[in-house]
Amino acid sequence: MSQESSNIPFMEDPTAEERKKDHIELAFKSQIGIDQLDKRFDYEPLFAAHPVKGAPYGTIPFLGKTMKAPVWVSSMTGGTKMANTINHNLAKVCGAFGMGMGLGSCRALLYSDEYLKDFAVRPLMGDDLPLYANLGIAQLEQLIEQNELYRIAQLLDKLSADGLIIHINPFQEWMQPEGDRYTKSPLETISTILEKMDIKIIVKEVGQGMGYRSLKALLQLPLEAVDFAASGGTNFSMVELLRSDANQQAAYGNLAHVGHDAATMVNDCNQIKAELGDKMLCQQLIISGGVKDFLDGYYLIEKANFLAIYGQASGFLKHAQGSYETLYQHVERQIEGLKLAKAYLKVK
Repeated sequence: MSQESSNIPFMEDPTAEERKKDHIELAFKSQIGIDQLDKRFDYEPLFAAHPVKGAPYGTIPFLGKTMKAPVWVSSMTGGTKMANTINHNLAKVCGAFGMGMGLGSCRALLYSDEYLKDFAVRPLMGDDLPLYANLGIAQLEQLIEQNELYRIAQLLDKLSADGLIIHINPFQEWMQPEGDRYTKSPLETISTILEKMDIKIIVKEVGQGMGYRSLKALLQLPLEAVDFAASGGTNFSMVELLRSDANQQAAYGNLAHVGHDAATMVNDCNQIKAELGDKMLCQQLIISGGVKDFLDGYYLIEKANFLAIYGQASGFLKHAQGSYETLYQHVERQIEGLKLAKAYLKVK
């Protein structure tokens, strides 16, 4: 049972009797078995005071800007009735806590400003935090073929975005009833964009991660970052498969179960960094996919031998659809948890 936690003498503490009663009633329900311990960390309780509530986690130089928490709001949604509420709530909370944000697919804005108000969130974040637009590799391939890359520059300008996220999603496109087909490899398309445009680029998957060879190819390109979007979280191949008919599901269902988890991808990137040396041009990672909470995020960024932050999508999405206050409280708890982890936990 814990020691008395209050600085008020026991006899002067009006909550003491009720608290001690709770301790007795809950003692047997609160036992944690050895098999339930989180063995990723050494818990070291001696060397830090409690973090100050409301104080920032720290300063993190990332994507050419300075963040106040190592957290990225991963690309989620665009062009829906809820997109305005979701994007605006997320951008506002990013501004409040100093986090970065990737918008959902901005494809609808390439040819029309009808949905611009849903995506125009820079004023809510401020200019000092990273905000990235997002397009699929299939759209970029089409823009190259049509000699319309200027539309990307226009998109970034109208959103006041710092750069472009390119999402790589061959299985999602294949499963999607309305999906596009690649006529070139994504690596070729990315290389063409880098050659023809002077813009900052992040490359990500959409829920199945990437293997060693793909990561090695990307880390040799002058990208701002690689965003994992690993297996373990929302899988957009499965999302599209569930939208398709029974025959499609029977034929291709197993493909949605292929992929790489974030921990494996961190290990791969560390190995690649050691192998490439000066040939590695991309120095930053957004570790996302299956990151359930601040403990997962803290563990993964500490394991990475990179300048790294962690990203979440669904973890924010379920809180961003309602009131801003609900989302704010969720993020506040996550940031306070991160500060506790930083103070008392060392990754093994």
